[in-house]
Amino acid sequence: MSFSFLSRRLHRWGAIASSLTVLLVIGSGLLLQVKKQLTWVQPPEQRTQVSTPTVAWDVILAAAQAMPEAGVTGWEDIDRLDVRPGKGILKVITKSRWEAQLALADGAVLQVAYRRSDLIEQLHDGSFFGDAAKLWLFLPSGVVLLGLWGTGIYLWVLPWLTKRKRARLQMKM
Repeated sequence: MSFSFLSRRLHRWGAIASSLTVLLVIGSGLLLQVKKQLTWVQPPEQRTQVSTPTVAWDVILAAAQAMPEAGVTGWEDIDRLDVRPGKGILKVITKSRWEAQLALADGAVLQVAYRRSDLIEQLHDGSFFGDAAKLWLFLPSGVVLLGLWGTGIYLWVLPWLTKRKRARLQMKM
């Protein structure tokens, strides 16, 4: 079996085997590339003039609890806080994927919006489906994709190599 035949076969079956996971990675990756431009993916960041946080913890929690759609009852419902001193805001990101942007000075709520970028990131790296899927499905698909790249380059270069070989053989005759 020649290497070119084997490359074609591996290329064809590798593309079929990894098609769903690669499609998910490409689609989610494209959305993540434009997450700052698409407010559907990630809410736009507000700005204030204060760059030093002076807001108290209880004010942050009260602001999060004031979002009925987020369903925050305590700190256990908050996934993380993201402080942006350069923009003068503090983001409260809940486990239910809601985001509240607060002013660093007094904790005033500047914006409340649903945040899809974290879900899209989990789909992108496969962690949404669990660690087993990430390790046993998405990682092999990445390896297969690397193989597709290699066999694709070889199959793209193969006609040029064949023409050069034929030209050398004709010159010897």
